[in-house]
Amino acid sequence: MNAREAVLRRVREALAGTERMPRADIPRDYATSRDVADPVALFCERVADYRAEIERIGPEDLPGRITTALGGAERVLTPSGLPQAWYPPAGSFELVSDGDGLSAAELDRVDAVVTTAVVGIASTGTIVLDHGPGQGRRAVTLVPDVHVCVLRESQIVDDVPAALHRLDPARPLTFISGPSATSDIELKRVEGVHGPRTLRVLVLP
Repeated sequence: MNAREAVLRRVREALAGTERMPRADIPRDYATSRDVADPVALFCERVADYRAEIERIGPEDLPGRITTALGGAERVLTPSGLPQAWYPPAGSFELVSDGDGLSAAELDRVDAVVTTAVVGIASTGTIVLDHGPGQGRRAVTLVPDVHVCVLRESQIVDDVPAALHRLDPARPLTFISGPSATSDIELKRVEGVHGPRTLRVLVLP
């Protein structure tokens, strides 16, 4: 018996008989929302607090603003399901499709990615991806150096419990609060360690 098998055996022994135990009645009377007068304004404020860039724009401005947000990227990944009207004008960069799944090395040659999101959380300045249409798999939002995310005001909720009501727990969920950063080394903030160095959020009405 190897170490893995020994650990799993002890787990099974510890759990033996628990399937017959009555389920605990967990109270669900906690607060599920906040009294936020303007969730969109609060969301924009909190996103900016994380040193991400955020802008409220009109639908007619979207392709041009996406191009600006890409900041000179040469290779841009657009996940399957991204609305065609959101595509930035071609010419100044190469659009890349994830297709059957780019390898890590291929993703490393992508400069930026454009996605949508499933929900935004005002109180924490967080965007949440469930990797459905227009969001791509998790790797495409972790490897490129720039992440441009587009969401609508109607997708922004006031607090985490309200966001959870909109999420499917069976789906893979990625919570993003600002660009990737760490202060583990000598308490100095370093960005781009575990994900994109730059996060730009565009909010549509």
